Amino acid sequence: MKPRITVITLGVDDLERSLAFYRDGLGLPTQGIVGTEFEHGAVAFFDLQAGVKLAIWNRDDLAHDTALAKTAPGPTEFTLGHNVSSKAEVDIVMEQARKAGARILKPARETFWGGYAGYFQDPDEHVWEILWNPQLLPEETA
Repeated sequence: MKPRITVITLGVDDLERSLAFYRDGLGLPTQGIVGTEFEHGAVAFFDLQAGVKLAIWNRDDLAHDTALAKTAPGPTEFTLGHNVSSKAEVDIVMEQARKAGARILKPARETFWGGYAGYFQDPDEHVWEILWNPQLLPEETA
């Protein structure tokens, strides 16, 4: 089996608010909310790099679809890392997130591993790391 992660789905409390955060605040391309004709189907997809999408889906609907009980989110369970091409771009994305309503957890700064990074929480408390680590950049952007 060749691993292929193509969709990362985040459970959200308010689909419209999260759509505005990612589309208007961070500038991620999307067709908006789709699937409203289906019970538990409303979702929004955002284009990331080639072949990968970020999805936001109401937490109640996600719980229904997975047959799991809805639980309180745990913000330290995982982080989403967005590796950008320069230190300056880290600062730009962090500022975009702040202006869009993100809570800055740790302002961008030099890291112990030789990079540059900061953390924020989106409106649903998902933790994002905005980082510059040239060792992890794809060759075409390094």
